[in-house]
Amino acid sequence: MQINQDPQVELKFQSYPKGVSEKLRSLRKLILETALEIGSIKAVEETLKWGEPSYLVKKGTTIRIDWKPRAPQQYGMYFSCQTSLIPTFKVLYGGLFKYEKDRALLFDLNEDLPLKEVKECIALALQYHLVKNLPLLGK
Repeated sequence: MQINQDPQVELKFQSYPKGVSEKLRSLRKLILETALEIGSIKAVEETLKWGEPSYLVKKGTTIRIDWKPRAPQQYGMYFSCQTSLIPTFKVLYGGLFKYEKDRALLFDLNEDLPLKEVKECIALALQYHLVKNLPLLGK
């Protein structure tokens, strides 16, 4: 799998506080691992959108990751609010995640991620245009 990296993304990771940067790099790793596991994904574009590290693939919707100083103890994975991703995650996973309306999964800096479920969310986003018409996105 090819990763098309914008060098500005690394500078953005370096700009975060140390503990935050580590958490966001872990999310990045999960996104790239999941894309590789899907198999049909040949390339991932890593770029900045709205100043946030963002990941795009053909047939998927953009995944953005970020930390915001206004909520210093959490970080998030953001999706287009025009998708049915977050409403579907709410049905599938209920209270497992904290949600920001229909646009984000929020994670506490001091808690471990539920890796299996986060990877399932990433996989649905990376294949969104293939599954968006299926009940519960095919899950």
